[in-house]
Amino acid sequence: MAPQVQVRERRSHLRFDKVFTIYLSTEGGLSRGIGRNISAQGMFVETREQLSLGERLKVTFAGEDGTEMTCLCEVRYQVALAYGRKDGREGNSRGVGLRVVAYEVAEDQPLLLVARERVMH
Repeated sequence: MAPQVQVRERRSHLRFDKVFTIYLSTEGGLSRGIGRNISAQGMFVETREQLSLGERLKVTFAGEDGTEMTCLCEVRYQVALAYGRKDGREGNSRGVGLRVVAYEVAEDQPLLLVARERVMH
C-alpha cells in the first residue's frame, strides 16, 4: 500500500466560484474581461487584450444595482488556452493572473494598500 501524501493548499483565502464581468483600465484604454476565481489577493481574468507581465491596471467590478468596486492590480502570469467545443471545433481563450495591489475606497481618496506577506521568487 502506497503512503498517503498530504497536499497543502497554498491559496488560503476565500474564493468566489462565480463569473463576473469586469472593466480593465490600462494606459491603452478601457476594455472588458471576465473575472474568475476571485479572492481578496487576486483573480484570473479572461481577456482579449495583451497585457505585459508586471503591468499595473485598474480593475472595476460593476454590480447590477449600479455599485462599483475598483482595485489596482499587477499582471503576474499569462495563459493561452485551446479547448474542444461541443460542436467539435477548437475554442481559444487568453487570460492573465492578477495580484491585487490596492483597493480604491473612494474616488477622491488614495488607494488602500493591501497588506501581504513578502514573497521571494
